[in-house]
Amino acid sequence: MQKIKKAVIPVAGYGTRFLPFTKAVPKAMLPIINKPAVQIVVEEAVKSGIEEIYLIVGQHKDIIEQHFMPAPDLEKHLADAGATDFLECVRKLNDLAEITCIVQEKQTGTGSAVLCAEKYLGDEPFAVMFGDDVMMSDMPVIGQLAESFLETGKTTLGVKNVGFENVVKYASVEYGKKDGNLFEVTAITEKPDAGTAKSDLAPLGRYVLRGGFCELIKRLKPGKNNEYQLTDAFTFDVKENGVNAYAFDGKRYDMGDVSGFLQANVDFALADPRYAEKLKAHLKTLDSDK
Repeated sequence: MQKIKKAVIPVAGYGTRFLPFTKAVPKAMLPIINKPAVQIVVEEAVKSGIEEIYLIVGQHKDIIEQHFMPAPDLEKHLADAGATDFLECVRKLNDLAEITCIVQEKQTGTGSAVLCAEKYLGDEPFAVMFGDDVMMSDMPVIGQLAESFLETGKTTLGVKNVGFENVVKYASVEYGKKDGNLFEVTAITEKPDAGTAKSDLAPLGRYVLRGGFCELIKRLKPGKNNEYQLTDAFTFDVKENGVNAYAFDGKRYDMGDVSGFLQANVDFALADPRYAEKLKAHLKTLDSDK
C-alpha cells in the first residue's frame, strides 16, 4: 500500500463570522497564540510524513503564500539583532514541505475544493484536511488515519461521537462492524434533519482518500446551494469500494466559529510552558471575581 505523501487543505472560506478582521486577512491566518491556524494544520501533515501540500485558497492568496515563503529582509534583521529563536521559527517555515497554493475561483462545496488539486494528485491516495479544523493530539490525527488506511486500503474518515443534538451540524456516519477505533461505514448523511439521525458519529475534517477518488467527485450533481459535497462522493465509495471510519484520539477545534477559536487559544496556551502559568494565574483571578 502506498504511503500518504500528499495532502489537500481547503482554506478558501470568507470567514464572515470573524468580520471585520477577515475583510483584509484570510480566515486561515487567524492566530492560535503566535501561529496562524493554517500553519498548525500544515505542521500536522508534515509530522505525519506528508511531503506535498496543496492549499486551496480564495481571496488574499498572497498573504497565505507569503507566510510559507522565505523573507530575506526579515531574516537578515533577526540575524543582525541576534534574535536566534525568532530567526529559527521563521526559517522553519521555508522547509516544512513542498507547498502549492491553488485558487478556487468559485466556492461551490468541499468536493469542488478538493477537485482543484486533481492534476497534482494522480492516482495516489491522499489526505484531505479542512483548514477550519485544528487538532490537538499526541499523535497527529491525519497520521492516525494514514496508519489505518495503510492496513485496509479503504477511504478512511476521521470521526468522533458528537451527540445527537450536534450531529445535525455535521454528517451522520452509520456503521456495521466495529473493531476498536475502526468502523465499517454503511451510510453517511450530510446534515441530517433533527431526530432522523441513526448515529451521532460525525466526520470532523480529516480524511484519507483512496487513489482515483477524484473520479467519484466528478460524478456528483449539485446539491443544496448548488454545491458539490465531498460527503456525497463518500456515498459512492461506500457502495462501490467500502469506506472505513476511524475514531481518532485528540481534540478538535472549530476555527470557523468564534467560540472554537477562543477555546483553541486557551487550550494551546495552557499546554505551552511559556504561557501556561501566567494564564492559569489570570484564570484564577476571574474565578475569584465571581
